[in-house]
Amino acid sequence: MNKEGIITKFLDYIRISSPSHREGNFAEILKKDMEKIGFEVMVDDAGTKANSDTGNIIGYLNGNKDIEPIMFCAHMDTVTPCENIEPIIENGIIKSKGNTILSADDKAGIVSILEGIKYIKENNIPHGDIEVVFTICEEVGLYGSKYLDYSRIKSKMAFVLDASGDIGGVNIQGPAQAQIYAKFHGKAAHAGLNPEKGINSIQIASRAIDKMNLLRIDEETTANVGVIKGGTATNIVAEITEVEFECRSLNENKLNKQVENMVNAMEEAAKEFNATVDIEINHSYPTFNLDNNAHILKIIENSMKKLNIPYMPKSTGGGSDTNIFNSKGLKAATLGIGMFGAHSIDEYIAIDDIVKISELVVAIIQNIYEESK
Repeated sequence: MNKEGIITKFLDYIRISSPSHREGNFAEILKKDMEKIGFEVMVDDAGTKANSDTGNIIGYLNGNKDIEPIMFCAHMDTVTPCENIEPIIENGIIKSKGNTILSADDKAGIVSILEGIKYIKENNIPHGDIEVVFTICEEVGLYGSKYLDYSRIKSKMAFVLDASGDIGGVNIQGPAQAQIYAKFHGKAAHAGLNPEKGINSIQIASRAIDKMNLLRIDEETTANVGVIKGGTATNIVAEITEVEFECRSLNENKLNKQVENMVNAMEEAAKEFNATVDIEINHSYPTFNLDNNAHILKIIENSMKKLNIPYMPKSTGGGSDTNIFNSKGLKAATLGIGMFGAHSIDEYIAIDDIVKISELVVAIIQNIYEESK
């Protein structure tokens, strides 16, 4: 494969800012690049629902109709800070200058998908129909895959290039997530003149949090308090405090039990202080768990074997578009693409790994074609 061309394209892409809800400029460039490869490209209306300046990109590449169609997916949005990324290459490793992310998550996935398929086209390698979906707003709630127009998708299998860690890692099990938003209502009073007439909402929230079991609950379940906002000044007893929590578990019964325990802690704390609390629970995404003998995993394993990549199936504590795809009836797995330090300014990826993942895309397409003949 053309290593220099792959890396040049990757460096071009990471210099384009595409934070969640503002993927539009990047989407326009991707659309043109896909059309040059030979894709028929459309943009769905997910952006309207997700409050983004573009929808998901859906690309179609026609092939042999006797071969099972497949889908590749990566997400266009990145976490911040992602403005003015300056990549540095040292000893075959690409990283940022140190004041931004690199955005290998998930532009390394995007480049590998397009460069792998481009190689297929340029070398006249036979293939079936190929669908590519580049989603929006993955990092802020998987909204692109939630609002994807599934009536346009023919594939029954989705290969999602979006996992941190070594190439060969394959996420075959992922957790469900629930987000909890709580608003504690106390009573304002002057903190110096008559504090006894007030009810401090920060104190109520603190009491509730102290009663909760948080962080690692067991081998399948986690919980965290992530955001607290309350009070207006030090001389005022805080009337309102808002708190944001999350829970995740590979077992939905355990997830529901953890949410229940946290809600009970908040309600009991509010009652103790003769106050009230409003609680909103949002279930962000469901679990998924692929059978070890699933067809998609056999394809991945066989494709990796051809490239001497060790196949390493595993569970993950993170969510991805894969969770949504499986809930919609697609068999989907997330592949490790060799990126490390994602969501931080320490993010990095090896040049050889971007090339290797591009080769894996080719191997998957070839494997499916050979299997179907």
